[in-house]
Amino acid sequence: MISWERACALRDAGLRWSPVSGDRFRLLSTGSTGDVFTVSDMTIEPHEFDTGVVLGFNGTTEWALDSVALEDALWHPLEHQLRALLGSTFCSLSTVADGFVVRTDRLGTVREFDAADAADAYASALLALVEVGTAVET
Repeated sequence: MISWERACALRDAGLRWSPVSGDRFRLLSTGSTGDVFTVSDMTIEPHEFDTGVVLGFNGTTEWALDSVALEDALWHPLEHQLRALLGSTFCSLSTVADGFVVRTDRLGTVREFDAADAADAYASALLALVEVGTAVET
């Protein structure tokens, strides 16, 4: 799972989230040390209203929460989601002595993004794409 800082950077750069089952998120109010929740058809479901998307907590998953507005949650995309969002720009993921390197090719410009965790390397590569407006919305 990507770091809180990279998740915030992706959100701030304009990556938008449409929750699906299996997505992970934290509540903004609890910060980087808060619980990680998983969207599930049985426990935490996204509900779309005219006023926006609300993540509904069903049953006793989290007794203190009924629901939370999507803008109050921070999505932590998983590796496969980050790779999919990189699309055709993704070239490779490789290991190095202190972590991982993701290589991308955008319009003939090859770049490498390294991090201790593979998901963070993917997130850094996606952040570079989002900042230039080439990533898709999910």
